[in-house]
Order: sequence, then C-alpha cells, then structure tokens
Amino acid sequence: MSIKEDSKISFINGSENVKIKQYFDPKNTSNGINYSLAQFSLEIGQKTKLHKIKSSEIYYILEGSGRLKINSEKFELKKNDSAYVPPNSEQFLENIGSEILRFLCIVEPAWKPEDDKILE
Repeated sequence: MSIKEDSKISFINGSENVKIKQYFDPKNTSNGINYSLAQFSLEIGQKTKLHKIKSSEIYYILEGSGRLKINSEKFELKKNDSAYVPPNSEQFLENIGSEILRFLCIVEPAWKPEDDKILE
C-alpha cells in the first residue's frame, strides 16, 4: 500500500506553464500500477502549450474553470467536471476563470517525457 500526503508533496514547474504535484506513477510506487496521477495548477489567463501524448488522459477539475481543446473541438469545464482525452490527440487547457485552475490528470499508460510532443 502507498499513501501520499498532499502537504508533503511540493509543486514543480512543468514545461507547459503549469505547476505539478506528482502523486503516483510506476517509478515512485511498488504496487504495479501502469498509470500516473498528478495535480496541476494553471494561473488565471494562462494555457498549457498545444501538445499531444501517446497515452490517454482523464482531466478532473478540482477548482476553477477552463476551456479544453481536443483536436478541433473545444469544451468548457468547471469544478467537478471531467474529460477523457484519447491518445495522440492535439490538446491544450486554458484557464478562463477568475481563480487558479486546479485539476487532476490521470494518464494511462503512465506519462513519459518521450511520449509527450509539444506542437507550438
């Protein structure tokens, strides 16, 4: 069993204008998982870079509101909404609210730098 205490995990700066708290991934746990779970924070008016990854993703909004672009479609998300992003989809998430956008991201199979391609 693995327990991750939020207060003991520091944010790191990600390459896509986000702050990241990595909770679980196959490299930092020994329970045989094949996904990663992280919390992201995106400041007001900011957006992630247009990118795509080889894995599927699920976004779950904890606080704030955002606009998610998946390929040519755009979706507005608010607190407690979730979205599935298919593998190899061009995507970005933009904070369109008046507070920090905080969200969880589950990536399966687990995120790896070599599977992530920045498109801008």
